Amino acid sequence: MNITKTQPDALTYQVTIDIEAADYAEALRHRLNEYKRKADIKGFRRGMAPMSLIQRFYGDEALYQSVNTVLSEQLDKFIKDEGIRVIGEPMPSEDQPQLKWENGESFCFKFDIAQTSALSFEVGKDDKIPYYDINVTQEAKKNARNQLLEQYGQLVEGNKAGEKDYVIVDIANDEHKAEGVYVAIPNVAEAARSNFIGLKAGDKVVVNVNEAFENETDRAAMLKVDKERLATLNPVFDFTVVNVKTFEAAKEGQETYDKIFGEGVVTTPEQFEEKIAERVKNSYEQEANYRFGTDARNYFVQKSGIQIPEDFLKRYLVYVNEGKMSAQEVEAEFAGFAESYKWQLVRDYLMEKFQIRVAEADLLEAASAYVTYQYAMYGMAGMPKDLIEGAARNMLADENQARRIREQVEDNKTIARIREEVTLQTKKISLDKFKELK
Repeated sequence: MNITKTQPDALTYQVTIDIEAADYAEALRHRLNEYKRKADIKGFRRGMAPMSLIQRFYGDEALYQSVNTVLSEQLDKFIKDEGIRVIGEPMPSEDQPQLKWENGESFCFKFDIAQTSALSFEVGKDDKIPYYDINVTQEAKKNARNQLLEQYGQLVEGNKAGEKDYVIVDIANDEHKAEGVYVAIPNVAEAARSNFIGLKAGDKVVVNVNEAFENETDRAAMLKVDKERLATLNPVFDFTVVNVKTFEAAKEGQETYDKIFGEGVVTTPEQFEEKIAERVKNSYEQEANYRFGTDARNYFVQKSGIQIPEDFLKRYLVYVNEGKMSAQEVEAEFAGFAESYKWQLVRDYLMEKFQIRVAEADLLEAASAYVTYQYAMYGMAGMPKDLIEGAARNMLADENQARRIREQVEDNKTIARIREEVTLQTKKISLDKFKELK
């Protein structure tokens, strides 16, 4: 057995492991005896087949397994002895020699191994990170108020279709017809939208649906046919307007207050304005906190001075994705990957430094918050707690979803701890200026 290494730079090694026949002989003997003990070969009682037959049937497989067992042990020992902070896993070198898999042969294996630079830095009040306090203006509160009232508005009968309205139409040609179809004018292709603006009940217009409704899924739903049938239909239809629906914002008053905030929570216009201001402030705080997290990540990645072996990682990403990603695709995406990977390493260092742990309860809470948000997006606020928790547990049962949730929790916990430790440089800023930040 002979192990040699070369180190092109501080972060990469090439390790050559030469394995002689004597190095794997005992492992091979043991492996063949295991095959002999378990072999069920016609004409022989179990375990009684001659070794010559075992070698003929299982020799190649036993040799491969035995050599790789010895190789794995020696590679793991080398990594441990050298104290290498391995990235990914050892990867066969590009100049790996061709192997001749025959008993008694010597084998030469070459691996590329890479590591990250060691991390050692402190976090304290000397670290200054900006925190932006976004001004809540009267205009912002007015816009939020209008948006909220629109959110709780409804469709009412209209006289003439405007740019944001709906028309309900009957559609027909010689081949097909559909009745009571809702057409949202904002969703009509821009080139055809003018045909719908100004329509009144009873009006008729000829429309090429392929041009007016470019999305095939939406077009199939409108015509009430399977998407596969679209290509067989004449796209020119007569549209007859049944009526016009216009969107009307909710009117401010107790009924609307109760719909938005719950019964009796808000009872006066002054309390309504306070709630609006609170919502705007909370929204701005969320944006400011997200920005702080981004700035904190960038700050500590830079402070850490962390280095990663970029050339190795590019090869490794192609290697582990087994043809799913080309070298060109990896190159195009690598800058974003490298930025994210550096932060993961810094985050792991900080979690260890501050003994930050993620419990199952943390994951369930985060998953439940995501499910609650999803329901709210579809107008289903206030769903029962047991239903939310059940959906959250189902989410965590999915490996990919669970990994995403865990990373989110780890990020949030780490950023929260950073915020406690560093000095926040609070800066008043307008929303427009905040959006201009890079």
